[in-house]
Amino acid sequence: MKVVILAGGFGTRISEESHSKPKPMIEIGGQPILYHIMKIYSYFGFRDFIICLGYKGHVIKDYFASYVLHTSNVTFDFRSGDEKIIEPRSVEPWQVTLVDTGPKSMTGGRLKRIQKYVGHEPFMLTYGDGVADINIEELVEFHRNHGKLATLTAYQRDDRFGALEVSDNGTITSFAEKEKGGAGWINAGFFVMQPEIFDYIDSDDTVLERDVLSRLANEGQLMAYPHRQFWHPMDTLRDKNQLEQLWVSGTAPWLHLVEGGEHK
Repeated sequence: MKVVILAGGFGTRISEESHSKPKPMIEIGGQPILYHIMKIYSYFGFRDFIICLGYKGHVIKDYFASYVLHTSNVTFDFRSGDEKIIEPRSVEPWQVTLVDTGPKSMTGGRLKRIQKYVGHEPFMLTYGDGVADINIEELVEFHRNHGKLATLTAYQRDDRFGALEVSDNGTITSFAEKEKGGAGWINAGFFVMQPEIFDYIDSDDTVLERDVLSRLANEGQLMAYPHRQFWHPMDTLRDKNQLEQLWVSGTAPWLHLVEGGEHK
């Protein structure tokens, strides 16, 4: 199952760092948060990635183009112009497809642009700016068992994010993009979707959250996978600093997914 990552936004709320790089390339513990997210999926055996590029997408391309070089020992012979990797380090068994989805496309529009790379199969989707100690295997199994078109990971937090109303059987009956009010279940990303989802996207201007998820909720086709452990986005510099502190202290709840090797 392929993993699609939205990595094309401007990151205006963390402009202190995003003025020179896309938000998914802001580093936590010396690696872009994008790398952390990919390692979470890779731990559970999902290693085929499609990354939706937009704002400063060349920075992400450069990162992957030089990834093996930067993680290996290398000899440069300036007399001949040769470059030789003399001690290659073990790298992740990933396939990474980088797709320019437009500088101003909305989240749904970016998703529509990578349809041909996904094909006619279920796929996973997440945002390029949030980490969690989520069990991806259980998420996928939950999605396969309920038979609806889409699953999103629901998390209880404050009211900065899209609020959900969830029935007793897990069906999402309402999706509001940024509902005012107290803490409740919110959209934490980490989606699993059927390929029919592309039929709900009209153009680059389609907003996944407002136009697609709301419609799916109204039709009873959107399910919530409850995640009650750790999830944290990187919307602001304060968020970034909190995640950095967790990582440096060795207490990051997703640490075992990134550094613990491959689960399967």
